[in-house]
Amino acid sequence: MPTRGGGRRAPVSVVAAVVGAVFLLIGILGFIPGITTDYGSMQFLGHHSNAKLFGVFQVSVLHNIVHLLFGVVGLALARTVAGARTFLVGGGVIYLVLWLYGLAVGQESRANFIPLNSADNWLHLFLGIGMIVLGLVTTRGRAPR
Repeated sequence: MPTRGGGRRAPVSVVAAVVGAVFLLIGILGFIPGITTDYGSMQFLGHHSNAKLFGVFQVSVLHNIVHLLFGVVGLALARTVAGARTFLVGGGVIYLVLWLYGLAVGQESRANFIPLNSADNWLHLFLGIGMIVLGLVTTRGRAPR
């Protein structure tokens, strides 16, 4: 792990590891009945999946797998300052694009293959902004290597 003086990990690496771990946890929770309501209606992909994580966020098997993969990537990239910043800023951009995609496609559209509902769209907006801000603030005044 990248460290700062005294053997401490760089703040961006800590933040990226925490964000990656949260994505990994969310991906796992999406496969647990009870935490995911209407679990029996979960489909691999598509807007017909009525399963909702915490009863709010529409999920599918694909959606949960994406969270798991995003978490693994975050944990892997958190090992270097440049990787951690790339994960946070790049991942934030991905979530902003996903937010725009969610706004552009209708919730009942075949193009809503992930699937996304209004709660997902709001979450993606806040995740995108938050990840970018965290990636920039935790590396301010520090050139990534």
